[in-house]
Parts: sequence; structure tokens; C-alpha cells
Amino acid sequence: MEKKIGVYICEGCGIGESLDMEALEKVATEEGKAAVCRRHKAFCSEEGLEIIKKDISDGVNALIIAACSPRVMTDVFSFENCILERVNLREQVAWIQEPKNEDTQMMAEDYLRMALVKVKNMELPVPYIPEEEVSKDILVVGGGVAGLSAAIEGAKAGYNIILVEKEKELGGFQRKVKKIATMPYKDIKDNDIDRLIEEVTKNERIKVYTGARIESTEGGPGIFKVKINQDGKTVEHKIGAIVVAAGWVPYDPEKLDPKYGYGKSPKVITSVQFEERQKEGLKNVAFIQCVGQRDPNHLPYCSTFCCIASLKQAIEIKQNDPEANVYIVFREMRTPGHEEDLYRRAQELGVIFIRSQQTEVKVEGDKVSVVAKDEILGEDVILEDLDLVVLATGAVPVSAFGEEIIQEKIESEGEEIEVPPDLIRRSNILNLQYRQGPEMPALKYDFPDSHFICFPYETRRTGIYAAGCIRRPMGIDSAKDDGAGAMMKAIQCVERTAKGQVVHPRTWERGYLEIDLSRCTQCKRCTVECPFGAINEDEKANPIPIITRCRRCATCMGACPQRIISFKDYSVSIIGEMLRAIEVPEDEEKLRILVFACENDAYPALDMAGQFRLKVKPWIRVIPLRCLGSLNLVWIADALSRGIDGVLLLGCKHGDDYQCHFVKGSELANIRLSKISETLERLALEPERVKFEIVAIDDYPRIPEMIESFVKTIEEIGPNPFKGW
Repeated sequence: MEKKIGVYICEGCGIGESLDMEALEKVATEEGKAAVCRRHKAFCSEEGLEIIKKDISDGVNALIIAACSPRVMTDVFSFENCILERVNLREQVAWIQEPKNEDTQMMAEDYLRMALVKVKNMELPVPYIPEEEVSKDILVVGGGVAGLSAAIEGAKAGYNIILVEKEKELGGFQRKVKKIATMPYKDIKDNDIDRLIEEVTKNERIKVYTGARIESTEGGPGIFKVKINQDGKTVEHKIGAIVVAAGWVPYDPEKLDPKYGYGKSPKVITSVQFEERQKEGLKNVAFIQCVGQRDPNHLPYCSTFCCIASLKQAIEIKQNDPEANVYIVFREMRTPGHEEDLYRRAQELGVIFIRSQQTEVKVEGDKVSVVAKDEILGEDVILEDLDLVVLATGAVPVSAFGEEIIQEKIESEGEEIEVPPDLIRRSNILNLQYRQGPEMPALKYDFPDSHFICFPYETRRTGIYAAGCIRRPMGIDSAKDDGAGAMMKAIQCVERTAKGQVVHPRTWERGYLEIDLSRCTQCKRCTVECPFGAINEDEKANPIPIITRCRRCATCMGACPQRIISFKDYSVSIIGEMLRAIEVPEDEEKLRILVFACENDAYPALDMAGQFRLKVKPWIRVIPLRCLGSLNLVWIADALSRGIDGVLLLGCKHGDDYQCHFVKGSELANIRLSKISETLERLALEPERVKFEIVAIDDYPRIPEMIESFVKTIEEIGPNPFKGW
């Protein structure tokens, strides 16, 4: 499109008092050749907005608003069919630098130059609408509490639901349970699973397949094609999004420590096996909590519902026979919130609680006893002549089973690339036709959640959402809520996909990746490094993007050695032009530090430092990146060869407890950075000129110190010898 650029420089919030407005106008009109340049005390006001809208009606179609952070006023500065770039003169210039200072002015002018070249080189993003019709039908895998709840809520919202259950009957594990404990937890009550089943089977919007399995799943959000096999017959459905509520299985008691006596006597059973037993006639029963749980050798996590399950079972026994002796031996009784009422109910009925960190089950012939180190009494308590010992063994997600698949290492231009692997198991839940593997990646403790802080329900496979005990261990009430929550995410997904928008986290994003296949060398880096399985391959290893799977993180763009992957408003060349727009003074006292900041954590932290008026060195020039995973090493080489004194990368925490919105981006950037030494050697520059720092969103108090420390390092090394070239 032919661009008519309008630059709008705000004077409010202290910007006008801090900067030379006329000099900024000169940069816009003389250097940037902007068709229109205007100043106003508050462009976010009605009067200010009318000025902008009037210019748009007169033909301005590329806007640069030099004012506050691009993270605020997003609804105010929203204009249809216009390129828009925001220049952060408030939080990252006026509020963190000395007013009317030469260095402050240089910083502001550089940011304006960077915006001008970006706007000149970018195109207006257009939404991606698949050629085939986008489906809004939602698949639910699993007919337990979470799956049934998800299906009901989706149907209530007006969506057609396909429900697939591998067993012959709906209900999941709860079909085995007669009594349940749910809100308000004042007592136990009859199981109501039949009510949920009836509500599903009688709903005209819900198509149910029982005794069925999914043969294959291909495509992406809005265009999934799912083949379902039932009784030897295969049917295909076009699906918009998927909720996986495939459930859990009990931890294998055969793996338990022998001290718990499992397998030595039929009187030692698990809490799951208890549900299948006759409850009458029991006189002496002991429940032991956390058996094989919170144990690094077995299940390192708490299974959440075991305390409530044992309380419920203990109450059942006491209600059948008030004279029965019932003991619960626990490490910590975990009954948060309203669940505490069930604990009190058990106490009222006479259940005896023993807190013990050291518990052993002794089997001698037909006799079974429990020895517990009572923490209150400070001595061993022996429970003898027990009719039953019930072990709370915990829950394992069904996704934890099956053959393991690890993404392969790849070679690119003769160099082996270390890519953090995804663990995939052939668990026969979805049978994805993805080059990255047939199922969702198994993450911490084999649960498939995508992001443990920011994105519950979302897995690393776009448009596929986890719910219930496959996502994390939970009780009945939580499973119902979880099914509803995952369904809400699935509905958001189909609605956004139908509009050509991204589902998360860049929900405003309208553009999509484009690949120049004529220059592709089939190195596979984009397909392997994509955290979301958004790129398949053909038989010649040419990348095939499945656009509706893409979350627009641009990790593939950073990975590509040929630099052939781009977006209309974000590309290797656009960022390259921005860093080249930075004026590098020949004065060796005035350093220039280029900061590549993750837009999800590091950039907000920089903004917050500004909001708290924390002063930082005026030498920095910040370029926000969608994700540090989109970092292309050519930017660092270009910056240093131009005379930039140092490059600081600010990215999210990576590892098991990662905080990267795009899962692996920060980690991949750090790995790529390890390859930069060759470039620095070629330029005869010190490796200390490039540094990676982990920054969480709440690390803003550390920002000045972090930048100051890096500046000191550069000062010790000395200015870049390429200055002035």
C-alpha cells in the first residue's frame, strides 16, 4: 500500500516539559518525510482523537503516536485499516531521564527514527481465513465428570459438541463410586453422576460416541479433521477446537515401598479398591495418606483429592457402624476452604486422626497392624487387629503412559543444533498427525498444561485444551469447574479463528507468517524449534505452516538461517532497519546499548521501572520482541558492526518452571546466543559485549542495576572500535 505517514507527538504526562518538541517534529518531517506531524497536550482526549481521525479521513493511513507505552491506551488508539506504531516517550524516556538533557533528547529522537523506518518497511497485516469453511463444533475427549461438564456447558452456549468416550458407558471413574463429597462439604451424599450423564445424552446438541477411540487428528483450530472409530466403523468430523478430559489412573501400588504391606495381605488395599468393597461389617479400619505421594521416588506431587476421599470413606464406615474404630494416619491433612467442614464432620462421628511422618504396615499371617510415630504424643502408636488398611496412592494422568518419543537433534549448515526436547508419549488419546509427535507434550510430572502461570487449560498444541485430572489432580467440584473453563477456552478459540485472529497470547494479532520456499534449504530448524507444532513438513522436508495453529511468536523467524520467514509487520529486515536507525555518536563517552526485550515480561518490567521513576542510563535503546525466541543472530552482528557498544537481551525465566509465554523462546534465544562467539571473533570483539539476563515482570526494581552493571562492563572493555565507520 502507498503510505501517507502521520506523526502525532503528545506533550502530556511530562513529555512536553522533558523534550524539545520542535526538534522531534524536525526528525519526523525532514528526516522521516512524514506527510503530517502534529503536537497536542493529550492525543488520548476527545479533541486529540478527533485530530487523528480527521487526518485519517484526509488520507493518512500510517500512524506514529509518540506518547505513552504501547501497553496502555490500546482501546483508545485503535484505528481500522491503518498501520499503527507507538513510540514510548513517557515510561521509557521522559519518566526515567533528566528533562531537557541532550542525552534524553537523543534517546527520544532515536526512538522516533526507529518507528519511522519500521512504518516505512511494514505492511498492514491481514487476517488469515482458511480456504475451507471454519468449523465451530467442539470435540470433548473423555466422558468423566470434567468431560461431561465441558460438553454440557458448550451445548448451553449454543455449540455442537462431539463427545468421545473409550468405555462402553459414560461416567468415568465416578461410576464406581456410590457416595461423594462435594460442596457444601457438610456431609457425604449419593453420587449424582447419573444426572450429568442424562443431561448429556438427552441434549440434542451433543453427539455421543461410547466404546470409541480417535483414529487420527489432523489440521488445526477451525479446520481439525478427526476420525472416530466406534464398533469397527470410522466416521469423520470437522472440528473447531478440542477439550481433552481423558482422566487419570491410580498409581500402581505394586511399585510402593514394601513397608506399606501392599500385596502381602488382602486386607491391605488402595483407596480406589475400597470403592469396590462391601462397607458393612468393618470394625477396625486404618487409612494411610500420601502413600507414594509427595515422594521423589514415586509421585513427587500431592494428588489433591486423597484427603477428601479418605474422609468420605471413613465417614461411610462410621455411618454404617457408629461403633467402628476408624483411624486416619496423615502427614498433613489438606482440606482447604469449605473442605474443612468435612474434616470436622469426621471428627464429630468419632474418626481418630494421627499425625505421623513415619508409618509402617505390618502383616503377620492373617493379622494386619499399623505402626505410626505420633507427632503429638512423641511415641509409636500401634493399631492392631485391623480389618482393613486403605492406602491413598494418588493419581497419574493417562497421558503419562505409552511409548516415549523425543524430538530429534538436527543439523543446520553442518552444525548440530541443540533443541530442548518435547517428551511425547504414544498414549492413543488424539493420535495427532503432526510431525512433532502423536500426542500433547508431557510436561512437568507428565501433565500436558502449556503454561503453569498464565495459561491454564492451554496445551502446547493450539486449539487443544486440557481439563480435569489429565491437567492436574483434582476433586469432583474442581473437575466440573475445570471442564467449564476448558470449554470457555475452546469457544474463544473457534470464535477468534473464524475472524482470522490469534487465540493466545497475542489475541489482537491479525497477521500471519509467510515463508519464501524458493530459498528454503530444508534445514528443519523451523519445524523442530516451533513450540506449538505449527509447522509440518512434506516428503522433501519443506515446511508446511498450519496457520491456525500458529501463535505468532516468530520463533521460526529467529530460527531460520536463510531469513525467509516473516510477517507483514515483523521481520528480520524490519528489526534490522530499526537498529540501523539508531544514531551512534562518535563521542566515545556516549555509549550505545541495544536492548532486545521480551514484550511479555521484560518490556512490562521496563515500563514499571518508568512508572516508578527509576532512573536508568540514557545509553540504552530498547527494541521489544514478540518473544526472545524470534531473535535472529544477524541483528546482533549488524548492531555491533555499526558501532553499537553492547547488546543486552532481556528474556523470561526458562526451565521446568518457565515463565516464557511461548514456552521455549527464552531458552532457544540463550542457546542461539552460545553460537554468537564465532561472529564476535570474526569482528574482533569481546564476547562480554553481548549478555543475556532473565527478567520476570516483577523484576522492575532490578532494571536500573541490571543496566548499570552492563554499562560498567562495556566501559571497562572500552567503546566499540567500529564507532564512526
